Amino acid sequence: MALRADDLIDRRRLRRKLTFWRVAAILVAAAGLIAFSAWIYGDEFTGAAVDHIAKVKIEGTITEDEELIKRLEAIRQSPRVKAVILSIDSPGGTTVGGESIYEAVRKLAADKPVVAEVGTLAASAGYMIATAADHIVARKSSIVGSIGVLIQYPDVSGLMDKLGVKLEEVKSSPLKASPSPFKPTNDDERAMVRKLILDSYDWFVGIVAERRNMTKPEALALADGSIFTGRQAVTNRLIDAVGGEAEAIDWLAGKGVDAKLKVVEWKDTEKRGGFLFSKAMAQTVGAALGLPGHGGDVLHEIGADRLFLDGLVSVWHP
Repeated sequence: MALRADDLIDRRRLRRKLTFWRVAAILVAAAGLIAFSAWIYGDEFTGAAVDHIAKVKIEGTITEDEELIKRLEAIRQSPRVKAVILSIDSPGGTTVGGESIYEAVRKLAADKPVVAEVGTLAASAGYMIATAADHIVARKSSIVGSIGVLIQYPDVSGLMDKLGVKLEEVKSSPLKASPSPFKPTNDDERAMVRKLILDSYDWFVGIVAERRNMTKPEALALADGSIFTGRQAVTNRLIDAVGGEAEAIDWLAGKGVDAKLKVVEWKDTEKRGGFLFSKAMAQTVGAALGLPGHGGDVLHEIGADRLFLDGLVSVWHP
């Protein structure tokens, strides 16, 4: 049966409507994909198409951080990054974590000017990393220093005696698995640990002496674990100037970097630990607990991350 003119008009209208909504759906899906990509990758590629100064934040307790080291290497290889600002706010952490980041920063500094900007705190391994930069600035009231290494371990032998618990062990040699929290430390064990600490301490002091243009005795005089304000640190040559990002950029300008370049933060874009330990989950839990910034990292906010440090530690307050 032949279609009436009204039916043909209705069909054409329906087709136009369907075409409109299909196009709209595609546009919405594309916008959603772009938004999802921005959420996943953050600002990793922001400014990548133009020359800029890269900013990297090193905050909280320092441990071995493969993602950060990869990020520093990507910055080193990026032709658009003309200089780097390390924004440091850390009490320190594991000595090996500080060492690995220190070496990555030195590799980066061989290709691009690097300046460290200290916030509230750059102590122990945090200060170790700062010394890898070509220039260090800190606020007048920033805390800097605490140069040193330690190992801490509990002695629960008294508690075991009260509970009636006895530890039996068979060892291949007297110093195997020593020191142990299950028995008091003897002189030989303490001497072994002290040798370990002094070796890393000597290496740490050597870094400070080399990077801060000091003699070894001058560095040793400051490496008794003391902390200093930014003003004291300038006097003691632990930092180069008092200030913040503006002063850091001024120094970079003296190295031939355009002071008008945009400062772009290169962020950690990896999602680690699955759902239970993901950043989104941590933020949800942090918000429920009323932690600042929705608890971007719950362990960091409550300071519990320091409870799990192992090995040699360069940290202000473990």
